[in-house]
Amino acid sequence: MVRHKFKKALHTNKRGGHTPSIITAATENMQSKFVVQRVLELREEDVPLHDIAVLFRSSYHSFDLEIELTRAGIPYVKFGGFKFMETAHIKDIVAYLKVVENPRDIVAWNRIMLLIDGVGPRTAEKVIADILQHKVNGAGGSERSKQFWMTYSNYPDKLADLFSTIKQIVPDDVSPAEKIGIILRYYTPQFKYKYDDYRKRQKDLEMFQTICERYRSIRSLLSDLALEPPNESISDITPTGADDEFLVLSTIHSAKGLEWHTVFIIYCLEGRFPSHRSAESDEEMDEERRLMYVACTRAKDNLYISYPVNLYDRESGLILTKPSRFLEGLEFHSEQWIIDGED
Repeated sequence: MVRHKFKKALHTNKRGGHTPSIITAATENMQSKFVVQRVLELREEDVPLHDIAVLFRSSYHSFDLEIELTRAGIPYVKFGGFKFMETAHIKDIVAYLKVVENPRDIVAWNRIMLLIDGVGPRTAEKVIADILQHKVNGAGGSERSKQFWMTYSNYPDKLADLFSTIKQIVPDDVSPAEKIGIILRYYTPQFKYKYDDYRKRQKDLEMFQTICERYRSIRSLLSDLALEPPNESISDITPTGADDEFLVLSTIHSAKGLEWHTVFIIYCLEGRFPSHRSAESDEEMDEERRLMYVACTRAKDNLYISYPVNLYDRESGLILTKPSRFLEGLEFHSEQWIIDGED
């Protein structure tokens, strides 16, 4: 097959401006914190939130950033995918954590029971009533992990499997990431049955497990996930008169034809952008390169391109360390930043 390539001579009529910046971050979370800090600084410089955009190749790439934006009280809208906590499969996983942290959470119990094939609303209602009326009373503290869940051995097999899984994740010495791993082993058959597009959603679950690795307790994790992005702009850094101002998070596909004062492109890492699968054909790699061009040309004044290093990719089992091939040569036309310190 003959490939046709058209040479382009790109130029700009704009004079002056800022040099693009390439940021190497020690971790995914430090990449997120860099974006948050720079957004806050831009607002201090009177750049409206709606004139700042964070672009990414795939929707799940923004999950870690969404948590940090919410913690910082920065309102945002997302285009090209659901917000992290709006995805049904993430809500499923969180429900397991909620019943461990609070056995009286009826909504969470109902959600995970109805995931079980053959368990309907009536059965779920009866079991939940049993939990609330007979099992929860008097249970608490360390006794909960020793005795509370051990009483669930007489239910039908499908429910017994659920309670067996919960018993494994109750102990405090099991880390949040390990708890998620146990939950996923139980949940995966349900996940594949419930969602026809489970392969696409799989990356969301992998990202969630990665996020959990930086938490030491389920309580702190659930506390961050429970935070709601503010509906109004940040009062202490927003000029009087600003109305409905939101930072823009968007997949690159959804950003075509739009421009912003400042653009962040995150996860410009081999294996993320371009993805592993795009290397399977020249056509797919050409499309990835076009997307990078689209992303870079959305910025009018400031362009920040970032990538984390030493990123473990659960699908391939590889450690991702190389910056995107699309950044080759840009080091001569950009500022280089290295973010490697902890707050």
